[in-house]
Amino acid sequence: MKISILTLFPQMFEGLFSHSILHQAQKKGIVEYNVMDFRNYSADKHGRVDDYPYGGGGGMVLTPQPLFDAVEHEKKENNSDPRVILLCPQGERYTQKKAEELAREENLILLCGHYEGYDERIREHLVTDEISIGDYVLTGGEIGAMVITDSVTRLLPGALGNENSAVTDSFSTGLLEYPHYTRPADFRGYKVPEILLSGHHANIDAWRREQAIRRTWERRPDLLEYVPLSDKEKKMVEKWDEE
Repeated sequence: MKISILTLFPQMFEGLFSHSILHQAQKKGIVEYNVMDFRNYSADKHGRVDDYPYGGGGGMVLTPQPLFDAVEHEKKENNSDPRVILLCPQGERYTQKKAEELAREENLILLCGHYEGYDERIREHLVTDEISIGDYVLTGGEIGAMVITDSVTRLLPGALGNENSAVTDSFSTGLLEYPHYTRPADFRGYKVPEILLSGHHANIDAWRREQAIRRTWERRPDLLEYVPLSDKEKKMVEKWDEE
């Protein structure tokens, strides 16, 4: 996969791609990151990428020309028609399901805005997706681009040391993840559940499933509406509700 990020502050991404899983994934050739300063594509002699909004109002608006030219350059360079994603608080709420969808693509282009907003023609004629990482406003799209890049990269085959890690993550199954424990088995009197020490894998799997359902019921009950539960599991949830 190739992920291209169009930003006015490419230096913000230097640390992100120099460490941990993202760095290792690029080193293995699983993914390529290309961070581009779209100011370099400005046709303005002063390198301007924003202007005052028609009709008045506060703030500056990103002009379409630099972003259109930068995206078109990337498409030509890669000979592809990638998903072009606008980071925007008005966009679709980002979810694990969306990350899994994007991880199946070969190329992604992420547009990081600044200032008051984007010229509407960027939305209408350039992008394929608008994504928001939450119902709040940031100073720019860079943090959102980092979130998407990280969440997508870790889903690529070979990116994680254990391929099952991504499968059992919170939200991947529709449920929050079950609790984890490691050594020592007894820490200051706080003990690991006996079932995890039993070596009985079927019982452990059943316990983990129940714990995932209970944790979701306690913390994000809204998610249970979309999770297929067995009759036994439904009765279990009903019992918790009654208690």
